[in-house]
Amino acid sequence: MERRIYLDHAATTPMDREVFEYIAPYFVDVFGNADSPHAVGRKAMGAVDRARDTVAELIHAKASEVYFTSGGTEADNWAILGGARAKRKESRTQVIVSAIEHHAALFAAETLEKEGFEVVYLPVNNKGEVELCELEKVLSNNTALVAIMAANNETGVLQPVQGAAKMAHSYGALFFTDAVQAAPYMQINVQEWGVDMLSFSGHKFYGPKGCGVLYIKSGVAIEKLVGGGEQERGLRGGTLNVPSVVALAKAYEKTVKGLAQSNEKLKTLSASFMQEISVLEGVTRNGESENTLPSILNLRFAGVENTAFLYNMDLQGVCLAAGSACASASVKPSHVLTAMGLSEAQAKESVRFSLGRTNTEEEIKAAARLTVETVRRLRG
Repeated sequence: MERRIYLDHAATTPMDREVFEYIAPYFVDVFGNADSPHAVGRKAMGAVDRARDTVAELIHAKASEVYFTSGGTEADNWAILGGARAKRKESRTQVIVSAIEHHAALFAAETLEKEGFEVVYLPVNNKGEVELCELEKVLSNNTALVAIMAANNETGVLQPVQGAAKMAHSYGALFFTDAVQAAPYMQINVQEWGVDMLSFSGHKFYGPKGCGVLYIKSGVAIEKLVGGGEQERGLRGGTLNVPSVVALAKAYEKTVKGLAQSNEKLKTLSASFMQEISVLEGVTRNGESENTLPSILNLRFAGVENTAFLYNMDLQGVCLAAGSACASASVKPSHVLTAMGLSEAQAKESVRFSLGRTNTEEEIKAAARLTVETVRRLRG
């Protein structure tokens, strides 16, 4: 197969081969429906229980607080829709979401608006950060839920989750954080973070697509999103995807154990890339560089439209994106970048380079060289 340089790990990662081999028996030998009462089903449920225990321990939660979903999109929708609808029973009808949330969270917010909720879209500063003083201005005793992601999927900028959660709770509101992009690079501790709900997805850390997690703190009332069965303690219908659940837990365990080493490597590779392209003028990094994930570089090349740049880089074997994979078919500028104050034209000059633990120094230098050549050619 043609050798390509893959720099779109924020969209998805390849499954870890060790994880892939580990779960092979769960497709053929341990094939039971985990909710069947017989021996074959109980064996499958045993595997699910072990996976749940693993995830719970890694995020410092109870096993009873971990729910498996079809991915981050379902988990985000469930947390926001289910949490807000439950709070409406207390006559709370305001929901606050940051303006830079993933499209899954924004879709859920738009759905709530149609149901009569007041939705406030919290602005960010030009570094891409939510400011707690802005959250304080809009919180009230009518607030049902606040949703602020842990790390942005386009810029990698980290958000003040702990402070925001504490502030939301002071008004009696629920707090949810989308940790889909953060999970591969940050040590999640739901107790320290103080969140009521938290989501992440297996395919961001070398696990399977189509499997995610929603943490729901004990005692938090939330309405179900997916009906039709009594799986997941009656809150989420649907036959559990046992192989993917097992793979997610295995991949996450491996990721957390190698977190420090992987992050150090990514910092080195990112620095190397920036050094190599420093010969270019008119390059700006979007997002606070001191407060970001080590894996994401969102760069603006003045005078170069990102569609042309991405097309040319792809032809030369480098896989990149302009932003979220969920909006890749859209011709609209990034809502994240425009929320940070970039014009539509500036947003359309921006590209996301997202590195992974399998990238090498050689690949990064080659990608940087091709970046310099391509930018100069398109400008010329």
